[in-house]
Amino acid sequence: MLGVGAEVRLRPREPIRVPVYAPCITPDAFAGLSEREIGSLEVQRGNRKVKLADVFHVEGDASAKADELTIRLQGDLSKVRQVGFEMATGLIVIEGDIGLLTGEHMRGGRIEVHGNAGSWLGTRMVGGTIEVLGSAGDYVASAYRGSREGMSGGSIIIHGSAGYELGNFMRGGAIEVRGSVGLFPGIHMQGGAILVRGDCEGRPGAFMRGGKIIICGHVPAILPGFNVIRISKGVKFKGEKVQGPFYTLIGDLTENGDGRLHIAKEPNKHLAYLEDLIGP
Repeated sequence: MLGVGAEVRLRPREPIRVPVYAPCITPDAFAGLSEREIGSLEVQRGNRKVKLADVFHVEGDASAKADELTIRLQGDLSKVRQVGFEMATGLIVIEGDIGLLTGEHMRGGRIEVHGNAGSWLGTRMVGGTIEVLGSAGDYVASAYRGSREGMSGGSIIIHGSAGYELGNFMRGGAIEVRGSVGLFPGIHMQGGAILVRGDCEGRPGAFMRGGKIIICGHVPAILPGFNVIRISKGVKFKGEKVQGPFYTLIGDLTENGDGRLHIAKEPNKHLAYLEDLIGP
């Protein structure tokens, strides 16, 4: 049960011009605290540590259990980062744009963004759900630089578009983008599933070893490490059968990969040559 008890509301005291790192904004951290105690939690504004109440007006208390708590953030929060860090339960509702690293290491609960989200959304996510009603930046659900551990569980839904390297080193879970994506979706992918209902700028599945990528829109070209194996009438994604037909390819063979790349046939007439490469 999520967000049916107490509610805490946060509004910026003034326009936020310097990045604010606020990993304490989670139902887990707020649970059982009074309004004053919540305001005393520590965040980092630029190179200084300050109290949460120095940055936000805090209203309400969190006397409920974490799984019954809703945190509602209002305003332009595009410079507020790490909201929902290691969140395990409860509900965060963001009424506006939000900055980098939202839902980082998220383990459970739900985050709703009624606006756009910055880059690194859901990085190394383990569980829970993130839904963005706008668009998201680069590196959604990706590994840190130098790491091979991307998203391993949970679900991300983006109603708009997403940037480059969606699902970098993804190991599990599911990502749905209802708009279009940039270059390299599913790069180094090892498991899980990605559904793109719009177009892809190019190079889907580069270096992938496992998992599933479905692209319903236009793709400029297929990387040479993929072999077409059949034309599929439809492909399953989270219990839904996404209607095709799709070119189904296996790869990335340059990595001895066994991933599946499904590219919609109708928007990609330039890929008709693939039909001649399907074996008996």
